[in-house]
Amino acid sequence: MLASKEPCVNRKATIALLATVAGLLMPGTAWADLADEQALADRYAPVVRLVVQEEECGPGEPYEPIDVDLLFGDPTVALRGPWNATDLVKIGPSAADLVNRYEYHLDYPGSALDPGCSYEQWNRRLTVGSSPTVYAHVATDPGHPGRLALQYWFFYVFNRFNNLHEGDWEMIQLDFDALDAHDALARKPVAVGYSSHEGAEHAAWGDEKLAIVDGTHPVVYPAAGSHANKFGDALYLGSSAEAGVGCDDTEGPHREVRPVVKTIPSDPAAAESAFPWIAFEGRWGELQKAFFNGPTGPNLKQQWTEPIEWSDGWRDRSYAVPAGGVLGTAATDFFCVAVERGSRGLVSLLRNPGAVLITLALLLALLIFVITRTEWRPTAPLRVARRRTWGQIISAAGRMYVQRAPLFIGLGILFIPLGGIISLVQAGVLGGFGLLGVSASGEAAGALLLLIAVLGVILALFGLALLQGATTCALVRVDAGESIGPIAAYRLTLGKIRPLFSSIAMAVVAGFVLVGTGILIPVAVWLAVRWSFLAQAIVLEDSPAFASLRRSGQLVRRRWLRVGSLVGIGAVLALLAGPLLGALLILFIDAPLALMNILAGIVYALAMPFVALVTTYVYFDARTRQELPGDDEPGELPAEIAV
Repeated sequence: MLASKEPCVNRKATIALLATVAGLLMPGTAWADLADEQALADRYAPVVRLVVQEEECGPGEPYEPIDVDLLFGDPTVALRGPWNATDLVKIGPSAADLVNRYEYHLDYPGSALDPGCSYEQWNRRLTVGSSPTVYAHVATDPGHPGRLALQYWFFYVFNRFNNLHEGDWEMIQLDFDALDAHDALARKPVAVGYSSHEGAEHAAWGDEKLAIVDGTHPVVYPAAGSHANKFGDALYLGSSAEAGVGCDDTEGPHREVRPVVKTIPSDPAAAESAFPWIAFEGRWGELQKAFFNGPTGPNLKQQWTEPIEWSDGWRDRSYAVPAGGVLGTAATDFFCVAVERGSRGLVSLLRNPGAVLITLALLLALLIFVITRTEWRPTAPLRVARRRTWGQIISAAGRMYVQRAPLFIGLGILFIPLGGIISLVQAGVLGGFGLLGVSASGEAAGALLLLIAVLGVILALFGLALLQGATTCALVRVDAGESIGPIAAYRLTLGKIRPLFSSIAMAVVAGFVLVGTGILIPVAVWLAVRWSFLAQAIVLEDSPAFASLRRSGQLVRRRWLRVGSLVGIGAVLALLAGPLLGALLILFIDAPLALMNILAGIVYALAMPFVALVTTYVYFDARTRQELPGDDEPGELPAEIAV
């Protein structure tokens, strides 16, 4: 009996022994894998350079990537859903409360569409005593065997970009030719991708644009507000859903952050056990309309389960806005501002649709009223010295430009090198302070900066005054039936260079003094319109510098609104033509941004003679109305038919 039982006992003992060994080995293997993943994550932990915020609630980046555990159990955080924003599930939810919650959402104190400073203040309260944190994750891709991805996920409590929303998940990814974390520890990454809105930008390990600290730590520049990750320090422009529509600013100064790295196990069960919130299938911010919703978490992104497939779609570059040159950055600046203002308008529409629609309707009604209340014909531009209606002045200036296009286009083209020369003179004058060893600090430094600003504006407006004078001279010669070319028109104007420069200088200094007071800004605007005709007074009436300001004021008297609206409309049309064209090209054509700015600068230069034409027609209209007696209405109108 005993002999017969021995084999059975031995078999049971063997099975038990094998089970025990397996039980011991399996956790050991799991722990070894996690240890390798943590070691890999620590080795390549990113260095984060955030834009410095100089003052509370001012420009810059107030948010750091945080430990999401700070959200859980906090009485200012709510879990809501799944059907609408008012279905409160729990105040201060735990991480376990989020497990498998589909289409629920977290709600933080504040309104995403009217953030003010509330999220910044709440974030500061929430993170007291904590350290910035990123979450590492090692992932393979079934469709790409032999490849491995190391991801770092950043969570910010608020996205202060064009699409305002609570919560913001961003990430960077390093790709390896490796089977697992242990294998990757013996290799270097082959590629790096930085998330930016809906896509990411690619760099090979060792690329010049990829900064690396201590040999293994990639440097990442999150854009202020949007947290789009960039490789460098610049103002970046995006014109697609993938790159984001708008401008991401990573320009310094910066503060450097080295976040704590917490590694989420690659094994799903172990990941959920250690970080229950990774199973959340809802949104990490309040529900809002359109693209103002809070984002979903890492586990619902394609790169979580198909990281290599996702990396195949990385773009090669982001477009940095070029530095200013002779022709400036009008197109890119206009694009950035237009997208930002458009976003604000959409936010206002969502917050208070009734008021916004009423305002737009009133503006449209006002525009229709203005257009229909004036006469636009006849449009014949000659003779210049006559009274015209508001609409006739605009149409006459436009028709004159078209009829004499070579002349006025030539004036605009010559304005480009002329503007370049003035820019060089400006740089030389301003740089001369440094060459002379002039330096200052405190109040003296402020005075020096003010002087530099005044000189810059004087020189810029002097260039426009030269163009105004040349256009006026050309128009008068054409009106007299004489022939004149662009060079001759500028030559005539340069003969008046001293009074032109002096009058501009006096106007700019007076404007700076008034604007500096703050409360007298309306007076500065009033004077700017009163002095609209100083170039015409100098080149046509031979007025000295100070007298030209007085003469312009006499002509504008009792016509301020008429002159201001006409000169203002002409200037707006000319100033917007170039930047608007450049912005449209940015949206629809994939061309270098520098080329867009050059095109915008050329269009701007060609449009400025139109502004000068409008101003000159307004000048002659004012002179005619001043020098001729007014048309007195009769006290009684005679009958035209028998009664």
